[in-house]
Amino acid sequence: MRPSVRMSVALLALIAACSRDGGPVTLGMAGPLKEGFGIENRRGVELAVAEINAAGGIDGDSLLIEYRDDDGEGAKAAVIAQEFVDDPRVLAVVGHVTSGAMLAAAKVYDGHLAAIATTASSATLTGISPWAFRVISSDSANGVDLAHFAQRLGKRRVAVLYENDAYGRGLADAFRRSFNGEVISFDPIGFEGKRAPIYMEWLASRRPDLVFVAGTERTGLAFIAAGRAAGLTADYLGGDGWTGVRSDSVVSEGALVGAPFTPLDPRPEAQRFVQAYRTRFNGDEPDGNAALSYDAVQLLVAAIRGGGRDREAIRDWLAGLREAGAHAGITGAIAFDESGDPVGKSFTMTRVSRGHLVLAERSAP
Repeated sequence: MRPSVRMSVALLALIAACSRDGGPVTLGMAGPLKEGFGIENRRGVELAVAEINAAGGIDGDSLLIEYRDDDGEGAKAAVIAQEFVDDPRVLAVVGHVTSGAMLAAAKVYDGHLAAIATTASSATLTGISPWAFRVISSDSANGVDLAHFAQRLGKRRVAVLYENDAYGRGLADAFRRSFNGEVISFDPIGFEGKRAPIYMEWLASRRPDLVFVAGTERTGLAFIAAGRAAGLTADYLGGDGWTGVRSDSVVSEGALVGAPFTPLDPRPEAQRFVQAYRTRFNGDEPDGNAALSYDAVQLLVAAIRGGGRDREAIRDWLAGLREAGAHAGITGAIAFDESGDPVGKSFTMTRVSRGHLVLAERSAP
């Protein structure tokens, strides 16, 4: 072995030993950090890290985060995942954020590095790897919640639109299979919402009483605006990808959102989180993205404290987290089933009112 290679191997071994025995504790975090929901995910991570370090860190050592922007793209996520795996300082990963990115990254992490997805909800992630976990419920459950909510509202004729990716397809299909009324259309849409006026002008002639869009805030706002411009009087419904539509309080007023968290949650721990978030981010309110990423960081820190600074021990601690010893999260108690999915998580049904998500009702567990 050449001297330079021997030196590199020795340096990596030294870094790994420091991670196990003392010094800063490093986690990776990856997501589409330029998108609104990605920014919220990063904010949740930043708040958790600030609180942990202010309270003394992990056994006196600081918690550090290596941030990477995967643009929500599977190919880029896989490259970033390999970088995390190859970096001995990284003990575990918060993310990825989107389903497509997590699907690609989980295959790289398998056998090497535990990762807790925040808002990656595609049903195809269930059981993908014993090293992959998530703190949001699966689309197979979320679509059922949303369909039942629509029925409780008395909706009978629904138009379904979905972004043509793992998240959009999975959520839309679960909704369609669970909705007992008439689904008058079921159409894929682009990720930019540029053709929204064409879709909504056609739907206006069909007169649905609800338009369900399985997508992100960008397409949500585009289709709500286009629908109202076309004179469509239906209600508009989205899942957790819509939590950011409140950023445009004029367009989104009255929109219905199935959210994993609401700032109106009355539990003391939730209200403490909301106040801390407002203080740190100039009075802004946190959404489900921020709350879930905050929970993911706190959960990994609990795993490090409980299992030690070892990648496999962290994975084993997470895998052993069952309902009897669930972690108390901001979004509710967190425990995992054998597939890495959270147990007992459900949506809170909200309505946008003056830029805030207010309770429409709480879905049944």
